[in-house]
Amino acid sequence: MKVDSASSVTPELTQAWSALQAQALLRPIRDAADFERLHTLADSLADEVGDNEAHPLFSLFEIVMELIGHWEDRYARVPNAEPREVLRFLLEENSLKQKDLIDIASPTLISDILSGRRAISKSLAKGLAARFNVNIAAFI
Repeated sequence: MKVDSASSVTPELTQAWSALQAQALLRPIRDAADFERLHTLADSLADEVGDNEAHPLFSLFEIVMELIGHWEDRYARVPNAEPREVLRFLLEENSLKQKDLIDIASPTLISDILSGRRAISKSLAKGLAARFNVNIAAFI
């Protein structure tokens, strides 16, 4: 599609944007509800696209992740604390239990980390950072 320089928006672009908005409501995040909606969309896109950069929806996934990242940079609160305390904080903030992280680590391992008996490994830190959409440095 070619955009006519004489008009700012073509009918085709308007129609395509309306169709996309009906499916994804793609816009800057304005509140927690927008954040949750886009986070759900990102999860769905991640399941569909994975790391396949050739997938037709990969760019949409990147845009959604950029919007989420921008919101988190401005509003996400991660305490400057020991990694286990950051994990405890994020579990509480997201109303999660240790068993809710079973896809990342066993509840026993999470319990050991929270009690200070074990440290967070680099691979676990990577998984936790991805799960909570925070910088991996919060867990190292």
